[in-house]
Amino acid sequence: MAINDGGGCLVETQGLDPAVALFHSLSDATRLAIVHRLACGEARVLDLMAGLGLAQSTVSAHVACLRDCGLVVGRPQGRQVFYSLARPELMDLLASAESLLAATGNAVALCPNYGTDSTTETESAEVRA
Repeated sequence: MAINDGGGCLVETQGLDPAVALFHSLSDATRLAIVHRLACGEARVLDLMAGLGLAQSTVSAHVACLRDCGLVVGRPQGRQVFYSLARPELMDLLASAESLLAATGNAVALCPNYGTDSTTETESAEVRA
């Protein structure tokens, strides 16, 4: 996906599938928490389980998703696998996202489609009434 620097704003979806897959892979809170944890260094599934408070099968499934997307790699050592981020650019992306959230005052939390603010549903219902 390349940003059009030619001055024109093209509206097309062709070629966006990889970007959609990337953002979808990061759209789950557990996967995002795993990425944040791995930004601090390698971790085993056991380490991630302790931090997340989730079952081994759940954490393993999320790590597998991130691995399948090429965002995480595993380093086997004996009977254990130590996971780490595959690309340092991922942290640049997350830092940019955090800057955007700070600049917008976390307005996305109020989004009626994807927001996380619990008052959003009540306020939306009131607006429709």
